[in-house]
Amino acid sequence: MTGTRGGVEILVDRSGPLTRAAVLTAGRLTDLYVDNTGRPSLLGAVFLGRVERIATGLDAAFVDLGGGVSGLLGAADVRAEAGGRRGKPERIGTLLRTGQTVMVQVKADAAGAKGPTLTMDVTLPGRFLVHAPLAAGIAVSKRLAQGAARGDLLRRLEAVLVGEGWIARSGAAAAAAEPLAAEADSLAVAWRSIAAAAATAIPPARLHDGPDAPRRAVLEHGGGPVERITVDGRALAADLAAWCAAAAPDLAGRITAVDGRPGPFELRDLDAEIETLSGPRVPLSAGGSLVIERTEALTVVDVNAGERGNPLDVNLEAAAEIARQLRLRNVGGIVVVDFVNMRGRSDGERLLNALSRAVADDPAQTQVYGLSKLGLVELTRARRGTALADLLTPAPGGTP
Repeated sequence: MTGTRGGVEILVDRSGPLTRAAVLTAGRLTDLYVDNTGRPSLLGAVFLGRVERIATGLDAAFVDLGGGVSGLLGAADVRAEAGGRRGKPERIGTLLRTGQTVMVQVKADAAGAKGPTLTMDVTLPGRFLVHAPLAAGIAVSKRLAQGAARGDLLRRLEAVLVGEGWIARSGAAAAAAEPLAAEADSLAVAWRSIAAAAATAIPPARLHDGPDAPRRAVLEHGGGPVERITVDGRALAADLAAWCAAAAPDLAGRITAVDGRPGPFELRDLDAEIETLSGPRVPLSAGGSLVIERTEALTVVDVNAGERGNPLDVNLEAAAEIARQLRLRNVGGIVVVDFVNMRGRSDGERLLNALSRAVADDPAQTQVYGLSKLGLVELTRARRGTALADLLTPAPGGTP
């Protein structure tokens, strides 16, 4: 069974310490969200933390989150209300002091020896909107709407949104007023709950959990044409349905539980494909391949042509697959791609345009910087959750 052209399916599976949510677009795996109880994620969680020490060399502060976990809060992520003046960059030592209480959100999980990365600009994501309660106004991306369409969308949003601090996501343009208003109300309630908890909590304290893998999949892709959500087991399905009833009521009726074996992933033969995501080599349809190698500083992708004749054709296919692999593997940071050498500048421009289009829909902000003098393409992808390779690796003292 496959989805209709352009349709989205979400499959949710739980096996041992892993909870996985796969997103299939037109029947093809495009996104994968994984939680590992042996490597718990803090992404999106909100804490009332305490500044442990100021690291002037890093222009950042270490913040105690409790449970022996410290996060890094850079000066650029400190809100002006914490001590700085708007519009004027200041060093961390003038913004915060040791022992100060700060509300922070985890914007990137710990990686290697580095702890989680923090921000004081708390945001709460929905399917159509992001609530940024400490910000002002309503923001609409130029990529989402321009000109008259942008003005129309802003007027529609202003008619249903209460207060300020709203960011329109891609699904907002096609959403009706009722679900927009319902989601805005739900997000506003969540923020009021966080603020109330912060008023009485003794730091360090966790105020709000980030969404788990199934909820992340719904939040990132539920604003589009979701056909069905198939869940492994009645208990997991009931939990997701209860959350959808409040956060995404139009999707609650599309959830189906599968009991016993084969489960949703087995029915769609996803396990074999997911297993390949741990390896470096990715075959291309015409005989070429990608080799993806992750280092501590960056990720390197080498494009091999195989026996195919036209370098541009190989590179265009590779560009689409690279964008897909970065999402599936949850690669973050600097990425350098060594494409097959091409004949002229116009081919290079076509390739860069194709790669930019391929990464445009990535939920994680991805920026293509162009060709270097050595013919390498450089891009960056925002770090968010833990890389897939780490989630699928046995945690210390446990098994994946």
